[in-house]
Amino acid sequence: MKKSFLHILFLFLGACSLSVSAQKVFSCNNRYDADIKIFVVENRYDADLLVYKVKNTYDADGNKGLWYFCENKYDAKKSVWFAENRYDADLKIYFVENKYDAGWREKEKMHLLF
Repeated sequence: MKKSFLHILFLFLGACSLSVSAQKVFSCNNRYDADIKIFVVENRYDADLLVYKVKNTYDADGNKGLWYFCENKYDAKKSVWFAENRYDADLKIYFVENKYDAGWREKEKMHLLF
């Protein structure tokens, strides 16, 4: 009984960890190739998401604003295109200098990165 409970618990935790989407992104040159259109705002208070660029792929886990920019589109979870106009964008971001400042300001847009 105890073994089967632990087995089910490990299966559940494994499934939960697979549902967390890593924020490995690829920057596209064409808006039609992108999953999400992004605009970088000048003020953190105008942003939907505060983003910190991490140096290693293993630091970019979860939907917390920790992004790793991939060199290859096939290594990325999402492809993004940086818009020149905020009205062309699905998501407004602001790049922060501290990892602990990263995170969502507008949680209703979190679905864009799942």
